[in-house]
Amino acid sequence: MKNKLLSVVLILVFSVLGVNAREKSKMSVAILGGINSQTLNGKSFSGDKLENDMLLGYHAGINIQVPIGFAFYFQPGLLYAQKGAKNTSGSLTSTTRLNYIEVPMNLVYKASLGNGYFMIGFGPYAAYGISGNVTVKGGSLTLDQDVEFKNTVEAGDPLLVPYYKAFDAGATIFVGIEMAGGLFLQLDSQFGMLNINPEYKGLTNDKSTVKNVGLGLSLGYRF
Repeated sequence: MKNKLLSVVLILVFSVLGVNAREKSKMSVAILGGINSQTLNGKSFSGDKLENDMLLGYHAGINIQVPIGFAFYFQPGLLYAQKGAKNTSGSLTSTTRLNYIEVPMNLVYKASLGNGYFMIGFGPYAAYGISGNVTVKGGSLTLDQDVEFKNTVEAGDPLLVPYYKAFDAGATIFVGIEMAGGLFLQLDSQFGMLNINPEYKGLTNDKSTVKNVGLGLSLGYRF
């Protein structure tokens, strides 16, 4: 009788473990969105540090979660993300907005936390600029110009147009909590590693560098 009872218990235990293993091995899809607090770090033409302020924007998109080992997952995604910066100099305030299609590729570790999970992840991202604008305000006057994405600005190109490189790449690290029902919240920090300031032909001793950096807060749901 005891052997039969032990056998039943073992069968139930291994059945539960098997269900859990199958559940954890499933690929899943999530939708997410949230706010960004971004700025542009780097140096000016003369090499002085850029003194920009943070700019609020938003992001939205999807990601796919692929199990790769015990408690580890690969999470590639596709996002629309707003970045940029604000700058105040005297009576002039300029706002730079850069809009990207972004592909994050994160490695994520998920540890059990109550009925849900604690998450920590990191990985590279690649992004491509699709639009942008620079707005300069001073008193009652406002100047609004569209950004043009170019790797090299030629000598004959208009000088007053704001230029940036379209391609950007960097790294992301994030922490978050995922509930049992699939709802999750995460905070990420992003560091651009590429100089998105284009090369200006004919300019010598140009020390300009511009990189995207910032924070993001996301709310999402995993199916």
